[in-house]
This record gives sequence, structure tokens and C-alpha cells, in this order.
Amino acid sequence: MPANYLHGVETIELKKGPVPVSVVKSAVIGLIGIAPTGARNTPILVQNAQDAALLGAELPGFTIPQALNAILKQGVGTVIVVNILNDSTHLVAVSSESQTITGGKAKTSFAPVKDLVVTNSAGTTTFVKDTDYSVDDFGNITVLNFTSIPEASVIKASYKKLDTTTINNAAIIGSISNTDVYTGLQCFDLAFNLFGFNPKILIAPGYSSINAIATELIAKADKYRAHALLDAPAGTTVAVALAGRGPSGAINFYTSSKRAILCYPMVKAYDAYSNANQDRPYSQFLAGVIAATDNEDGYWFSPSNPEIKGILGVERTITWAVNKSDTSANLLNEKGIVTVATGYGTGIRTWGNRSAAFPTSTSPSNFIAVQRTADVLHESLELAMLQFIDLPINNALIDSIKETVNAFIRTLISRGALVDGSCTYDVAKNPPTEIAAGHLTFDLNFMPPTPAERITFESFIDINLLKSLGA
Repeated sequence: MPANYLHGVETIELKKGPVPVSVVKSAVIGLIGIAPTGARNTPILVQNAQDAALLGAELPGFTIPQALNAILKQGVGTVIVVNILNDSTHLVAVSSESQTITGGKAKTSFAPVKDLVVTNSAGTTTFVKDTDYSVDDFGNITVLNFTSIPEASVIKASYKKLDTTTINNAAIIGSISNTDVYTGLQCFDLAFNLFGFNPKILIAPGYSSINAIATELIAKADKYRAHALLDAPAGTTVAVALAGRGPSGAINFYTSSKRAILCYPMVKAYDAYSNANQDRPYSQFLAGVIAATDNEDGYWFSPSNPEIKGILGVERTITWAVNKSDTSANLLNEKGIVTVATGYGTGIRTWGNRSAAFPTSTSPSNFIAVQRTADVLHESLELAMLQFIDLPINNALIDSIKETVNAFIRTLISRGALVDGSCTYDVAKNPPTEIAAGHLTFDLNFMPPTPAERITFESFIDINLLKSLGA
């Protein structure tokens, strides 16, 4: 505050003019499931293969390592992981499992082998890990001391294994206690305070096909301006997937939320533990494609039509042709279901531009890319406005806000993220009573580009073109 009396010169700094707007992160995946290792019920940031390795190997029943592998195959992305594995609830004891040493090796019936104890067949001698034997993530036991563990001898292995039947809906959905303990999906509420950004692509591979979990994922997507990727249950036929869009459907596809992306079918990927191709949820691969598209092209690009890396097949045949409307791929897209395109020489590609809002909603916002662009625009501007909150309302403030927004819009137009847009101040919407209450209203108009979902040629055989012959 200026002094009451000053015989001299002073300078008062005033805030005036526009400020830069930082674009929020869009290529952020929120992944919930179970992993052999890593912190429990707390957001974990994974940005590369080294980070992913800290959560354990790809083993049967452990959804997080499988999903991280699928995501990272598509390119670099940012993943916020919540591991809900509870040692006291989800792990059960396996006692004195008999295995015969063959070729200096044996293998436990389950993996990972947590708290492994190996004894002789009588249980009278306990062998020492890394002295008498070693064990890997897959439960492969290798003899190091044949004096202690002779070839063809029988050993007894006791350890803890994952019991997937104990993982219920409540563990995935989670809760917030009166002492601020967060579990399950509720842990994503902590992401912004921890990392400075929210997840924008939510997946729960292996669990999103359950109605209760799908509903909670959509609710979280609404909260974070994100999209929830929902898988159809394993074994779902095309007919059942289509029927699932109606009230009599037997699966989790009965929603018109613009925040839901319906994924069908399951896809096949190589599984190191079984050394065979196994069915995997489509959502984890599509999440990686969306994040990779954001990073390589931009969030305003549709995730439809890129080739999916790491997929070796699909659970069931999806007929597709780029110029046919009676294929199963087209029928699924017509009902707001994102599927795959498999054609000769094309590889396996994502196929579908629309959220579950389609066909109920005919707004351009049912295009996934359009809604995600709107989300980025809105959140980026909201965070930028923090600099203007509580400043005195005057013409300079109004002009600064308008120009800040319009400068950002011009930047997005130049990048191709918007076709056009503007921010204006309407005096009629800002009467003295509203200004006196500290409330300013601006009009924000914009239009992202829509994807070229359908290309039509109007073809004519024109005999007049024959006149060029012999000329």
C-alpha cells in the first residue's frame, strides 16, 4: 500500500495484460488392478519400462504388469497405477507342495512364490535360498547345490499364492475413511496433489466388465474430465455385445455416458508364463494407443485406425472392410462400440471414433477426440485463471482475461487442435448486481476438428471425356 506521505518517487507494480496458458497433460492413464510387488493403495507413477519392472513380472491373475506391458508397447506414456493387492486378504498359503527335481530344476504350481520355504521330502531340512537353490518370478526353482538337493529327489515347497476369488468389487471401488485413508479407485483423487495432473484415460483390465466397477469408473471419469474404457466380458459374442447396448442386455454396455468408451472384443497377446497366446482385455491396448496418439500427433487426433502393437490376434472374428456397411465392425461402431479392424495386409487396427454417448447423442462431442479436446481446453483455461482470481474487477482485468483466452485459442487453431473459436464479454450477461457479487461471465465458443469418419465419392461416367481421344 502506498505510504500516506512521500517526498520522492515510487513505483507500483500492477498486473495487466494476458498471461500464457499451459496445456494440461492428456496422455495420462489411470490403471487399477493387482501387481505382485509395489506399494498398496497409493498412486504410483510409471513412465517407462524400468518403473513398470518395479511392479513385478507378468504372472497369471496379476493384471497390472500385463496392462503396463500392453501400454508401453504402444509408445511412451504416463501411467498412474493403483495396486490393491492385500497380502492378508488376497494371498493364501500353499503348504508342502511336492515337486521332483528334473534336470536340476523344479517349478511351483503357482507364481509368484512369496515367502517361499523349500525343504526335503520329510520336512526335516530347510534349504537355503541362493546357496542351495535359486528361484525366479515364474516359480522356477534351480538347484545350486546338488549335494544338498540331489537330482530326482523330491522337495517340498511352501509359499503364498494369489487367490483371485478374494478380490471383490469393494476392493476395486475402494473407499475414503474418516481418517483420510484412500483405497481402490478413490486413490486417484490424490493424483493431482501428488503429481500435478489427473488421469485422463481410466482402465481396470479384468474388472471393468463388472457393472458396479464400470459405473464407478464412469463416475471418476466425470470427475476428472477423463474417459473410462470398459471391456465386454470374455466370451461375449457380437450379438451379445450389440444387445448389451439395450436395457435387456446381459453385459455392462448399457450406458449413454460421453465418458465411457466401450471396448470389444478381447485380443490375444503372448504370455511368457504359459509360453502361449492368451486373451487380454482390449482396453489396456486402446489406452496405450490413445496416449501414444496424444504424444505423437495431438489429443485432437482420433484414436481410431492406428495399428495396435503387441496384438497377435482377436478372441473372435470381427468382419471388416473399409467399403462395406454390413460388417460386424461397422455394426458395432454404429452402436457406439469401439472394436478392431482386421484386413489383409493391414494388421490389427483400432476402429471406432465414438463414445457410448452415440447414437443417443448426435452432438459432435460424441466423437472421442472432440470431447477430449474440449476437456483439455476447459481444464487448461481453468488452471490459468488462478492468476486472475480475487484481483479487482475493472476493464483491465476483463481485457486481460479475454486476451489470455483468445491468445490460447489462436495457438490451438495454429496447431490444428481447433477449427475456430473466441472468448467474448457480453455486458448483458454481466449486470451491476453480478459484478457487485464478484462474478464475471465470459462466452467461450470453439470447434475442434471432427474425424473424417466417412468419405464419399460421387462418381459419374462422362462420355464427353471421350472427345480427348485422338486429339
